[in-house]
Amino acid sequence: MSGPTAGVAGPADRAGIAALRTRVFVEEQGVPPEIEQDAADDEALHVLSRDETGAVVATGRLLVRGSSAGIGRMAADAAVRGRGYGTAVLAELHRQAVLHGVTEVELHAQVSARGFYERAGYTAVGEEYQEAGIAHVTMRRRL
Repeated sequence: MSGPTAGVAGPADRAGIAALRTRVFVEEQGVPPEIEQDAADDEALHVLSRDETGAVVATGRLLVRGSSAGIGRMAADAAVRGRGYGTAVLAELHRQAVLHGVTEVELHAQVSARGFYERAGYTAVGEEYQEAGIAHVTMRRRL
């Protein structure tokens, strides 16, 4: 049996992505909704992974800026964490970044997820800081 896969989201996927991000960031982590939703969603490339029922269970977005890009809003439903869905989303974000000519990606990782990103080849840059009341660290990876 193969593991989870991920792909580029289309306009019809926006509601499922928004619902997942609301559950994870707003309801679970207490991030204010006005911070979680932002204008960058309209310009970003969104990636998602679905479970066996077709529900959106993991997502992330890519904001390309020339040869670099930002990855953000990485979220996985609590029921599937540790099962490869987030890894599949991150791998697809990297693949899409390369297709767009990106050579380096940066993200603001929650400190609790630092190990996940280190296992994916990221290195922390700088000190920890607070973002939306949650400890974060900036991390980068060459592609």
